Amino acid sequence: MAILEVQNLSKWFGSSEVLQDISFTLEKGRTLAVIGASGSGKTTLLRCLNFLERPNEGRILVRGEVLFDADERSRHNEQGIREKRLHFGLVFQSFNLFPQYTALQNVTLARRLMAKTRGEASREVLEGIRDQGLALLAQIGLEDKRDHYPHQLSGGQQQRVAIARALAMGPDILCFDEPTSALDPELTGEVLRVIRGLADGHTTMIIVTHEMEFARGVADEIMFMDEGVIIEYGPPATTLDNPSSERMRRFLERYC
Repeated sequence: MAILEVQNLSKWFGSSEVLQDISFTLEKGRTLAVIGASGSGKTTLLRCLNFLERPNEGRILVRGEVLFDADERSRHNEQGIREKRLHFGLVFQSFNLFPQYTALQNVTLARRLMAKTRGEASREVLEGIRDQGLALLAQIGLEDKRDHYPHQLSGGQQQRVAIARALAMGPDILCFDEPTSALDPELTGEVLRVIRGLADGHTTMIIVTHEMEFARGVADEIMFMDEGVIIEYGPPATTLDNPSSERMRRFLERYC
């Protein structure tokens, strides 16, 4: 069974239809790279999956459970949305770390707040959260920076902390919105290496990216979007090396 099923998802802002009848599935442990020109709907798709935007039509299922059905709006209360959002981890372009907290505090904050909200913030639980945070920082190569504040970290280090923060919540699917677009070229590699390591460890991921060669090397499937529509979907060897659509070929000529 697919871990993620997106069925006939559409989203519009006013008279502008940004997503048009989007449908796809993603298997557990696989990586999907979403590519396309600016304005093609890539980021809006991620925002809909993470419940930062509400689709006008369609359904979203995770592990066979319906998380969103546009025909059943009464189910979409704020508390329910917050719970459903836990299925997805989102790493933004611009890091969005809290400047007043250290790297370790940024990684563990959400889990600590959740434990307190649920009345489960015992000393043992909080120590376990801290230990997990340290393990995640070690995983991304930043355990020695645990007490550093964001302004003391490079852009690449900040983005790696943001990845650890997303992983701390144990999401079913980790989503990246052009994770290297705010980085200088020399810092891009360290972030891409972390993401490649997650792919090698079979973390289920959706990556919106403009890094074509990275997409080729890390993704199991490539989705090419144009004007809110999926134009091509398939393995890199097919979509990137032998595209079937003229729109895809023009895109590759321009960006590769």
